[in-house]
Amino acid sequence: MITTARVPADKPVRIAFSLSDSPDDDSSESFPLAFPDLDQQLQPLPPCHDSKESMQVYKQHCKIAEEYHEVKKEIALLEERKKELIARLEQVEKESMDAAQLAKEYAELTEENRTLKLAQTQCVEQLEKLRIQYQKRQGSS
Repeated sequence: MITTARVPADKPVRIAFSLSDSPDDDSSESFPLAFPDLDQQLQPLPPCHDSKESMQVYKQHCKIAEEYHEVKKEIALLEERKKELIARLEQVEKESMDAAQLAKEYAELTEENRTLKLAQTQCVEQLEKLRIQYQKRQGSS
């Protein structure tokens, strides 16, 4: 009968092994027992070292946990990129609104300028008429 000792769940345990079946292979790929990103109930359980099937299941679980970790990192990077793009979009929209506001203000000021130039021209014409009338009065008196 084979007995295995259970390690308490609150104590971290690390086990490293090679994924290759041959012990001579110097593959440096190893997996720790504890994956900090996984919930406790999803952590790979230590394999029964005498059972090839148990070792294979453990290796598969570790591979899946590693893939999960990579996917989680990629999701975090994509979330960060999303935040950056949203911030950039908001900035572009703000600049676009600022440009639209400036264009509207420019149109209003251009219209006001045209109106003022017209008023100035009318005032200059009226002043010229008044001068002519004044000169006629001066000449007739």
